[in-house]
Amino acid sequence: MSGDPRACGVLLHPTALPGTPACGSFGAAARDWIDLLAAEGVGVWQLLPLSPTDGTGSPYSSPSGSALNPWLIDADDLVAEGLITPADRDALPVGPDDRLDPAAAAARAAAIAVALGRRWADQSQQRQEAFDHWEQRQRYWLIDHCRFMVIRRLHGGRPWWAWPEPLARRHPPALRALVDAQSRALQEEALLQWQLQCQWSRLQQRAHDQGVRLVGDLPFYVAHDSADVWSHRRLFSLRSDGALVEQSGVPPDYFAATGQLWGTPVYRWWAHRLNGFGWWLQRLQRQLELMDLLRLDHFRALEAYWSVPGADVTAEHGTWRPSPGRALLRRLWWRCRRQGRLLPGGRLPLIAEDLGVITPAVEALRDRFALPGMKILQFAFDGNDDNAYLPANYKGSRWVVYTGTHDNATSLGWWRDLDDDARGRVAALVGGQVPAPSWQLLELALASSAELAVVPLQDLLELGDEARFNTPGTIEGNWSWRLTQPVSALAGPLQGFGTMAARYGRGREAAAGTGGG
Repeated sequence: MSGDPRACGVLLHPTALPGTPACGSFGAAARDWIDLLAAEGVGVWQLLPLSPTDGTGSPYSSPSGSALNPWLIDADDLVAEGLITPADRDALPVGPDDRLDPAAAAARAAAIAVALGRRWADQSQQRQEAFDHWEQRQRYWLIDHCRFMVIRRLHGGRPWWAWPEPLARRHPPALRALVDAQSRALQEEALLQWQLQCQWSRLQQRAHDQGVRLVGDLPFYVAHDSADVWSHRRLFSLRSDGALVEQSGVPPDYFAATGQLWGTPVYRWWAHRLNGFGWWLQRLQRQLELMDLLRLDHFRALEAYWSVPGADVTAEHGTWRPSPGRALLRRLWWRCRRQGRLLPGGRLPLIAEDLGVITPAVEALRDRFALPGMKILQFAFDGNDDNAYLPANYKGSRWVVYTGTHDNATSLGWWRDLDDDARGRVAALVGGQVPAPSWQLLELALASSAELAVVPLQDLLELGDEARFNTPGTIEGNWSWRLTQPVSALAGPLQGFGTMAARYGRGREAAAGTGGG
């Protein structure tokens, strides 16, 4: 998984890093975080999608599946490189430093883009040529991303199907007129993405130099109002006016009587087959250039997906339809082999998010490509001895085990909400009292047979649900948690984690013994 037979990692999204106004960044705190992980023998940093967010702050519903979130750009680093001036930085809008503030973060990013454009003519020829080279390499997504963001701003943030028809339908004369009239704004968008890429690439190199692997996250679907759907309409289930023919979701279950309706267009898989899955392969390749490993969200939809009529307001009346996941993964395997991106043993660099009701067919697809699945310890204590999330029931080691994920309560919040029977089952499994549920759950994960054990940082800090990152099915109060102490203050918990991990064959001592890292 991480290059080691047994590894451990921490889940922390960069937006939660401290030390910058409004939002965490790719700057000094991120560098300190990587250094701290390496110093304590923690070999994996897992992140959420790095893409721009939707209006609620969610990175799982993005206006662009290939762009980086402009909120994450670090102004101090831009000043240090001479790309903007100290006066530019000091004039940026300021937001709080104890939580993510979407409005302030967006305003800062927009102002940075303008400053980059204003100073661009003063940059060296070498730097301008480097930008031109990068722009050409990324043009398959970058051009349409920049157009999409500029047009959306010009039309007050309205979705693309509400734009004037020539732009909504991408008439060539309308796009040429846009380029002529908005050349500066388009360049600013591209420069912003370039500098985000440069800052992230330096973090990648720092992590690789110190043996820290980066695990990313790829949503299965893309947002209806996105550059991807606007520029590749025939690949999605849309009407001629942009309305949804079929939309995504999951069927009713014990937790949701009417199912979950996600409102993203499902794929026209026949069209993807016709072009050799070109769009999907480019999307996956882009993410694998940013990450060492990729968690594929909603993996089960690669075998079959729940398709709901586009006008429905609940997911009750959908139907299961087959997906060509086997053919897509086979093509990805060959591409990764040619590019030298396969893991030891010839495995794809993917993790299958296989949570929920998973059929034998989904398991067969996962296992055919030797993809590790996921185990969540918070799901293990329903009283059934055959519960698949109990460590004793893991079959083999091809798993990534979590105490919880970004969608779960913190382990302390989870413990506080457990009834007495469930608490008794936890106590029985850990062998006694439960004075520190977050760390005791973590120890179960580290001791398990799973090849990778991951803990959210909130659990290492023993935080309650005031630090919860997301509550599914809600739109208020999510994605905004941030660290308030400097990264250096995390040395104690990380040291404790590294020491505990090493006892179970993970961490620095384990890596030194196996030659991994």
